[in-house]
Order: sequence, then C-alpha cells, then structure tokens
Amino acid sequence: MVPAPLCESKHAILRLLKQCKSLKHLQCIHAQATIHGLTFTSSSAITKLLFTFTSLLSNPSLLSPPPSIHYALSLFHSISSPSTFAFNLLLRSLTFLSSPSQSLLLFLRMRRLSIPPDSHTFPFVLTACSRLAATAVFPIGRGLHSQALKFGFISDVFVVNTLITIYSSSNSISYARRLFDETPHPDIVTYNSMIHGYVKARDNDLNLVLARKLFDEMPARDVISWGALLAGYSQSGRFNQALELFDRMMIESALEPDDVALVSALSACANLGALDCGERIHEYIKRKRSKLSVYLITGLVDMYAKCGCIRIAREMFDESPLRNLFTWNAMIIGLAMHGHGELSMEYFNKMIMSGVKPDGVSILGVLVGCSHAGLVSTACKVFDEMECVYGVKREVKHYGCMADLLGRAGMIKEAMEMIAEMGMEGDEYVWGGVLGGCRIYGDVEVGEFAAKRLWEMKVKDSGVYSAMANMYAGARRWGDVAKMRDLMSHEKVMKNAGSSSILVDNC
Repeated sequence: MVPAPLCESKHAILRLLKQCKSLKHLQCIHAQATIHGLTFTSSSAITKLLFTFTSLLSNPSLLSPPPSIHYALSLFHSISSPSTFAFNLLLRSLTFLSSPSQSLLLFLRMRRLSIPPDSHTFPFVLTACSRLAATAVFPIGRGLHSQALKFGFISDVFVVNTLITIYSSSNSISYARRLFDETPHPDIVTYNSMIHGYVKARDNDLNLVLARKLFDEMPARDVISWGALLAGYSQSGRFNQALELFDRMMIESALEPDDVALVSALSACANLGALDCGERIHEYIKRKRSKLSVYLITGLVDMYAKCGCIRIAREMFDESPLRNLFTWNAMIIGLAMHGHGELSMEYFNKMIMSGVKPDGVSILGVLVGCSHAGLVSTACKVFDEMECVYGVKREVKHYGCMADLLGRAGMIKEAMEMIAEMGMEGDEYVWGGVLGGCRIYGDVEVGEFAAKRLWEMKVKDSGVYSAMANMYAGARRWGDVAKMRDLMSHEKVMKNAGSSSILVDNC
C-alpha cells in the first residue's frame, strides 16, 4: 500500500505515478488519491492516472490480472471536461483491450461534443475498425476515411496504411489500390499493406501478379515483404514459385527469413514432395533457431509427414513440448495419407485426451485414414459422434469421405441412405465415392444414377466414363460400352494420362 501522507497533494501523486510499475500499484495510488479527494478536484490528476494505465497496457506482463474495460471507463468518466488528449488515452485503452465497438462509440461521442481529433486519434480508431466483423469494416472504414480527409490527416502514413488494410480485409482491393496510388510518399509498410491485401484477395491470378509486380517495384524490402508474397504463393498452390522466391531471398537478401517465410517454404516442399529442399530448410532452422515456435514445429511435422517420412514426423511431434490444433492435424492427416489409419485414430484419441478440441480437418483426417485402412466401424462411430460429442458440424467433404469409405466396403445401399439424409446437395466427391464403389462391385443401376448426377454437375473427368464403361463391360452390355466411348468423343473428354516426376541434379 502507498503511505497516506505521500498522497496528500497533487504533486505527490504525480511523482508516485511516474514510479508506477504495476496495475496493483496504480490502483493503490488511485485509492489513496480518492480518499484525499484529489480525483474529484483535479482533472489533470485523473488524466495522469489514465495515462499511466495506458502506458502499462503496452507491457502486458505488468498487468496481472488483465484489467477490465470498466476501470478505464471509470477513470475517464471522472474527468469533468475531457480534452482530445484524454479521449485519445481512452481510445488507446479500449483498442488495447480489444473493444473495437466501444472505441468507435467513444469516437462518435467525441465528434458529437465537437472535440477535434488530432494525429493520434485516427490511428487508434482505425485500428479498432480493422478488428470489427468483416461485414462492418467497409462502411465504417469509409466513414473514418472521410473524417480523416476532412481534418487533413489523410497524408499521415499510419492512417493510409491502416486504411489500406481495412479496405483489403473487406474485399475492396480496388479502393485500397486507389489510396495507395494517391499516396505521395509510401513507405515500406504501405507497400507491405498493399501486397498483403493482394495476397488475401487471391481469388484470381491477377491479384498475385499485381502483388509480385508491386514487390519487384519496392525501393527496399523487409522480412515481412518477402514473407507476405511467399505466403501468397504457397496458399494459392503456386509451390514452385514459392520455393523460387525463397531461394532468391536466401541468395539476394541479407535478411533472415521469419517464421512466416519458413513455414510457407516448408508447406511448398510438403505439397511438392520436395524432401531434399525441406531437409535443407530444416538444417537452416536448426542452425539459426535455438528454440522452435509451434508454427515451425507444425510446418516441419507437416512437411515430413506429407513427404512420406512418417518416422521423422512422429519423432518431431512426440519430442515437441509445443503443440496446437494445427500440429495435431498435421500429424493425423500425414498418417492418414500414407495408409496408417489405426495410428491416425490413435493420435486423434491422444489429442482428445490432451484437451485439444478437434475441428472439421481433424475429423476429415481420421475418416480418410479409416477409409484407406478399411476401418468402417471406427469411421462410422467417429462420423456419428461428430456433432453430439465433438461439436463439429458435418460438411459435404465429410459426407464425401464417408461415401468413398462405404463404397469401397461394398455398402452401396448404406451410402445412398446417408446421402438421402444429409440435408445438402452432394458434390462430385460424394457421388464420385458412390460411383467408385459401384465400379468395384458392379452395381450398374446405382452407378448409372451416380454418373448422371456427376454429369449434371458438368464434371468432365474421364474417370466417370471409364467407370461406367467398365461396369457395362462386366455386365456384357457391349452396346452401352460403345455409347460411353462415343459420348467421350462427342464431349471431347480426354483420358487422364499418368505422370510422375523425378529430380536430376536437384533440378
């Protein structure tokens, strides 16, 4: 506790606030100041309390337990005539405390009281806006943009950068680019914000092309610039381009890649099956990182598992003290992909026992593993318990996996009953699973029905025609076999050619 005599004057409380090192200490000072009536006679003293509280927010380790919004609001409401500075302090507090809606309501109150915002106001309010739900970001962001224009702060580089982020996150990439082009002196953060916007809006090839063009035009790049474009390539399936960019970063740049860049490169290696490249990245990580983050561990487990090195993936996973849902999913899916259905189920059970709640990807991994291993009863049990036990909503991809599993097991009737009760339209994977089962067991009637549904979806896969031709041939319906071949020719469907790839001199 703070000795009472030390809090008997405004000057004494100000000296104590300068020495404040924790939230508990601040609250003790506040209590003593209240006892002596200072908080009711001095607005500046309360403003200083709020300033100290806001300063403590920048170091969360000093705030134990985490503060509530009510404490910041109670300090602010004790100020008789709050200034722009006081409003900014509370806006900062609310932003740090993840209360975006209250931040924006406070800004609205500030404008209704005709208290002018300054250069510090908009960064806080815009940051709060960027944390809103996606549907609210764009209209509120536009309103704040007009306010920034009105008060002459649109030239502030932080305001511009945050607005670009807001427009990008609300799928308004054209607004973001227009703002970028109107910025006379964009800094490296401005470029990064725009590149990140293009990467997030990767709904077509053009956005990634524009991101790369902007990246190449940058006068200087930091590790975030490289990481953003790497993530864009990796997440959009351009794995070769991701590895080419990573190699360029390692050769041309003096910067060390951060976790985003490393995980993006590992993901590209995993999807390409480029084990040698993945091992080189792992060696680099071991040289440069004394301690691995959970993101790097997950990336390494995923890479080794997808490249077929299940033993190494398991060793890394089992020896790691850091695991999150994505780490568990990487291990479960890696095992499932390589036919280790029972092991996949074992790790799923371990995940549940450790208190990690599964998601749709976890369940899908288990179902795929069971499908490859023929564990029909296990898969049916997990599928039945998805919603009632694990709280995971069934999606069409789960039905597709079950259709494939039941079809492989010859349970065509059960698969059709499940599809009838699923409450949503089956996609090509659902009906493809049924058709695959019909091809194996020669069920021509159900196979025709599944093929018809696939053709209605405009599926041009030659496998549908081949499956039907094989079934007709097995039933000695040679006329229908000929019809399938004629139909393939008429629809210009080409048979998928098998292919493989090898590395020659690491190329």
